[in-house]
Amino acid sequence: MLFPSPLIKGKLIKRYKRFLADVSLPDGSTVTAHCPNTGAMTGCGDAGFEVWLSPANNPKRKLAYTWELSKNNQGDWIGVNTNNANKLVGEALVAGLIEELKDYQNIKPEVKYGEENSRIDFMLSADNLTDCFVEVKSVTLLEDGKGYFPDAKTQRGSKHLRELTALVKSGKRAVLLFCVQHTGIKNVRVADHIDPEYAATLQAAIDAGVQILAYDCKFSEEKVNLNQQVSFIP
Repeated sequence: MLFPSPLIKGKLIKRYKRFLADVSLPDGSTVTAHCPNTGAMTGCGDAGFEVWLSPANNPKRKLAYTWELSKNNQGDWIGVNTNNANKLVGEALVAGLIEELKDYQNIKPEVKYGEENSRIDFMLSADNLTDCFVEVKSVTLLEDGKGYFPDAKTQRGSKHLRELTALVKSGKRAVLLFCVQHTGIKNVRVADHIDPEYAATLQAAIDAGVQILAYDCKFSEEKVNLNQQVSFIP
């Protein structure tokens, strides 16, 4: 995923009101950027971190910048923009780079499904293959050298797991794909200490046959790409 225009490097002053971040630029000015991440962002947005902003294409937009990337004090890249996870996975699906899903030729994003009024991130189909429904989640929480999802309680996430479980029980294939947007994370675990309900629902989904995949990302100031599979530890 190439960024459409060069990112602007700065230093994070603070994130506040969930969607706002004040950033100091090299010329000494301070700008307020949109933070496209509704999670807790633990360890991803500490004051003083190097950050990268994308300029808005629409000059009438209230905030002229979007916070895309961070780099923590250990030098780990972090993808702050959770919207990019679907873009990264979508590009990888089209290019056939996800080994477990490469045999599907037809890829449809944002398809309505389920009994709880949901939208699946990707529905995959191919001749002689069972339809496959893929839900993507962005992972950025690193604690004690371990990666976790979610970083905050998520009723929406539990709903998606119930929907995936129902799909499997109806004869479809369902995949939960963790897009790891943090280069310090080498494996992914469920954060049962943060959201025990989600953890229990995930285990029920696994028991029903929902497939779990996790892929990390490769970062630079110009682009981000889905990279290679990492382990999921139940």
